[in-house]
This record gives sequence, C-alpha cells and structure tokens, in this order.
Amino acid sequence: MNWTMLDHPGWDTISDAAPVRAMRAPAGTWLLTHPDTTTLLGGDGAAPTLDVYTPAALHDTPLPAELRTALNQLGPVQRWRNADLWEALATAIIRQVIRAGQARKMHAAFRTAAGQAAGPTALIPTPEEVLALSPEQFAALGMAFKRRPLQAAAAAYLAHRAEWAELAPDVLVKAVQAVPRIGPWTAGAAVADYSGDFTLYPFADLAVRTWAALADPATTWPTDEPSFAGLWQELAGPHLSTLTVLTLAWGDHHARTDQGSTHH
Repeated sequence: MNWTMLDHPGWDTISDAAPVRAMRAPAGTWLLTHPDTTTLLGGDGAAPTLDVYTPAALHDTPLPAELRTALNQLGPVQRWRNADLWEALATAIIRQVIRAGQARKMHAAFRTAAGQAAGPTALIPTPEEVLALSPEQFAALGMAFKRRPLQAAAAAYLAHRAEWAELAPDVLVKAVQAVPRIGPWTAGAAVADYSGDFTLYPFADLAVRTWAALADPATTWPTDEPSFAGLWQELAGPHLSTLTVLTLAWGDHHARTDQGSTHH
C-alpha cells in the first residue's frame, strides 16, 4: 500500500478513528478519510487530486546510497493536493517560524473556534471570516502575531483570486509574494501544497535538511541553506519535486511511527 502523507496540519485524528481532513474544492466541500477515501459533504464537482510520487523516478539520480535505500523502503507516496488556494496560504502563514507540532495545534484550534464544521472536523475560516475576527479573538487563540499576515492574505485573496486561479504555479509563487508578510518560504510552501509541484517548495528549509540527515547519517550534509540547496538540486536533477516530497514523506513516516502510529 502506498504511504499517505499526513504532513498537512488540517488532518485530525478523532479518538481511534482514521485521520480525517475537510477540504474546500471549487464546487464542493469534501471529507478526506485516510488513506484515500473521499466523501462529498456539500456541492458537487470532482474530488480533490491524490498525487503519487515514486522512488523509481529517482533511479538515474546520483543519490547517496543510504538516502536511496531509505526512500526505496518507503515506496510510492501519495499526498492530497490542496484544492483551496486560500487554505494553502493560510496554512503556510500559520506554519511560519513555529514548530510543526505547534502549527498543527494552532491550525486545529483556529478551525474549531472560527471555521465551519465539516463532518467530524472543521474547515479553515474563510477569508471573510478571517477579516471579521477582532484582535481580541486572535489573542484569545494565541494567534495575535498571526493576525496581520492572515488578514493581509485574506484581503489579497479576495481581491485577486480570479487572477491567481489562472496563473501557472511558477508565476503564482511570485504573485503571492506581493502580499505583506508572504515571503519566499510561505509562497513556496503554499503553492507546492496547492499545485503538487514541490520544485516550488523551499527545499533547503530545516525540515528537508533534518530528514535528509536522519535518513542518511553517513553523508555529510551542508547545514546552511544555500549550500544544501545547491547539492539537493544537483542530486535531484529533473526530479526535484519527487526527491523533495519523498524526503518529507520519509520524515512524516519517521515522526508518525516514532509516535506509535501505523497508518499508511
């Protein structure tokens, strides 16, 4: 069975049930149930896209032996592509400068307190809902420092969503950086989540560097972003998206199995 990534903080685990996630699509709202089930909650239209990334695509790349072995052992990886650009932007802003575990808790609290219920979980608040929240409401959620970037992104999304929907991912990642507090990391993480193209992800960030080093401790990996980025691109060649996703998936697998999870 393919490994399904649960890296997005929108995934909730309720009691002992399989993880679930609610996602807006252009014509409807969907409930995703791990690993690959979709249920239409409202509206119509096509279900979100489940992208698959396979280690076989890396067979002709000059990967270090231990990293290649680690990724091969993981096997094909599937990841739900985010059908909602607004949620991808808001999620990337929530993830800014905090640890993954803290971002997951904040994301869940924000959805529960200010978003719309969707089956057993909740959706991220809409841009309109975010703009209506007061400073006091953000502060009560421990999100005072997220208010300005989230509200700036909400206003920009409402103003530009039709235009942004027509842009190719490599153009979109530049366009959204016109929004205050959205820099290259946030833009790259959001558009990769939205497009499934992880050549746009900030592939030299701490997460990728950490998981590469843990998957392959025999290699002396550069610790600074520019040097790591250069080496990563050299190793990946034309398969940068696949290598980056699989390494993030290895980290997702490592973190979840360390916590006793066996979901695939």
